[in-house]
Amino acid sequence: MRIFFFKHLGEAGTLVHGFTTRLGGVSTGPYESMNMAFHVGDRPENVLENRERALGFLGIDPGCLVAGEQVHGDKVLIVGSSEKGRGAQDRESALPGADALVTKESGVALASFYADCVPLFFWDPVKGVAALAHAGWKGTLLNIGPKTVKQMVLAFGCRPHDIMAGIGPSIGPCCYEVGEGVARAFYGAFDRAGKFLRPVSAGRYRLDLWQANKLGLVEAGVKEVNIEVARLCTSCHRHLFFSYRASGGVCGRMAAFIMLV
Repeated sequence: MRIFFFKHLGEAGTLVHGFTTRLGGVSTGPYESMNMAFHVGDRPENVLENRERALGFLGIDPGCLVAGEQVHGDKVLIVGSSEKGRGAQDRESALPGADALVTKESGVALASFYADCVPLFFWDPVKGVAALAHAGWKGTLLNIGPKTVKQMVLAFGCRPHDIMAGIGPSIGPCCYEVGEGVARAFYGAFDRAGKFLRPVSAGRYRLDLWQANKLGLVEAGVKEVNIEVARLCTSCHRHLFFSYRASGGVCGRMAAFIMLV
């Protein structure tokens, strides 16, 4: 099993977090081996075993897990102990329509699942608040990262310059090509789109989701020095990660976890 951590989050001692790889589980076929998601067609018992292994490695009780439905939207939910178990044993119990979760309660393990989209980790060591956001191109376009920061501010009085953020492994600008429609949507939404979109041929563009999300967080008031970018492309490193695009759409999912202790 291999799990990735952010150094500036891992040194805290009051936070548990990690991002899984595809290694160390029991799933087979296109889901080999550490598939963490129920909705992809894998056997549920394999997913449960994989989650138990990863959470055991991190010292997290599986019953403390909270997950959102993940619909590529911008809904941010505040969660606590009453939501423990939502999305832990099946997809049906996940929190409807949520792509970002925020908590101030210790022992509440936030979870989200990925196979190219961008995992965003948040931690405010001053107010003791943690959050996760799922940012594919649609979530990035909808400003899911800055909206998560805004909810941390509104709900718990966080100050953006205190927030530490991590941008986890996802499909990188080396591999992520989009069409004219997606590019036009970004150019229409952001004056800064030229900083993360690069034309490569007629009607085709390379989209840098890492930079797009980083710029959004900086504009939301997060200090650039407080943002760590993993810079690991899931498509380039298929021996380590699942990639939806590289696999033709049939694959497992990695998981992001974060929990206050």
